[in-house]
Amino acid sequence: MQKKKKFQKDSEHFYIVESSEKDGFKLKGKIWIEGKEGTFLGIGRAQLLEKIKECKSISKAAKTLNMSYKKAWDLIDSMNKQAKNPLVITKVGGAGGGRTELTEEGEKILNQFKELYEEFKKFLEKEINKF
Repeated sequence: MQKKKKFQKDSEHFYIVESSEKDGFKLKGKIWIEGKEGTFLGIGRAQLLEKIKECKSISKAAKTLNMSYKKAWDLIDSMNKQAKNPLVITKVGGAGGGRTELTEEGEKILNQFKELYEEFKKFLEKEINKF
């Protein structure tokens, strides 16, 4: 069974990657992917994608992240416009209501970002050990 990768927040609520402590020091950093139109994917956007996958709803995902629906929608719209294929799709529903889900492309990009995040953490661990 593969260990689930989680993102970590620092005390100021910025998403960070950090090394373990060595001699009272830690290395910290943030990582994100920029596109021609600005941020494409960062840890906050990745968490939004994870919550959409979990909740099947933009509004529920936004609420769990203490984010407005409009902010969540704007982030999704930005990612969808920058990606080759949409990462998130909404389906209008009948009696049970609609739902939102990640596309295959969305799942792939989210997993790639998690791997990048883990590699960045390994890099920081390696570098703090040289310090």
